[in-house]
Amino acid sequence: MATSDASVPQLAHILPPSWETQVIAWLDEDTPSFDYGGYVVGEVEREAFLLGKGKTPAVLAGVPFVDKIFSHLGCTVEWHMKEGELFEPVKKVATVRGPARRLLLGERVALNLLARCSGIATKSRRFKDIADANGFKGVIAGTRKTTPGFRVVEKYGMLVGGIDAHRHDLSSMVMLKDNHVWSTGSITKAITLTRQVSGFSLRIEVEVQNEAEADEAIEAGADIVMLDNIEGSELLDVAARLKKRWVGRRHFLLETSGGIEEHNLAQRAVNPLDILSTSAVHQGVPHIDFSLKIQIPK
Repeated sequence: MATSDASVPQLAHILPPSWETQVIAWLDEDTPSFDYGGYVVGEVEREAFLLGKGKTPAVLAGVPFVDKIFSHLGCTVEWHMKEGELFEPVKKVATVRGPARRLLLGERVALNLLARCSGIATKSRRFKDIADANGFKGVIAGTRKTTPGFRVVEKYGMLVGGIDAHRHDLSSMVMLKDNHVWSTGSITKAITLTRQVSGFSLRIEVEVQNEAEADEAIEAGADIVMLDNIEGSELLDVAARLKKRWVGRRHFLLETSGGIEEHNLAQRAVNPLDILSTSAVHQGVPHIDFSLKIQIPK
């Protein structure tokens, strides 16, 4: 049985109370009217096994969401492994107990969520392992290209997988992209205007297309410079020159993004860079197959 020490920080502890209202919305979407199947099985107490399936090892992620779905329905979940652990299919990851009708009301919502969150965690873990094996000392991060209404779950999966979730929303860090710069007129003006309202507590990141734009962003006070879609030896050379040229004059981080996939990760994860961000860890990610099977009473 998976247990946790209350004195040890858990990833679930970062979740805001506001996400819990989503559980009702998820359940309402799946059962907006009569529960005809529920009429058949009734409220008899049953036990169900939650099975991790598929064909490859996977990372378990989404435990607090599943717990809340079933607790809202008056059921209990006993986990047999810890969140973030790797399991080999087929694995009994949990036992869920409660009235049969309520087990089935939560079944598909919980399985869909677990499949998505675990898929992201599994992909994130693979990216981190590849970067670590390549000797990369920086940060592997996701992006803000998440599913509307599902961001907390997807960002949580990234964290369980061991990577950085990147900025959570438009309010948590300022990112000035090409549209901001073009609309403002210059990188320098965009940064100056941003500082007037963001104050000292928010970092400013600027997306640049070449080395000259990177120099302008650094000179204007950018905290992070994103070298967008610069690849190969050019990426390594530009990063090295920027670090050398500005040493002792400005403190900044360099980020690479754009077109980063599992097959070319090792070529992009180079140490002059501080951050490597990619949507490949959460967009188009294969889901992990789970099933919930009610047990026949003995």
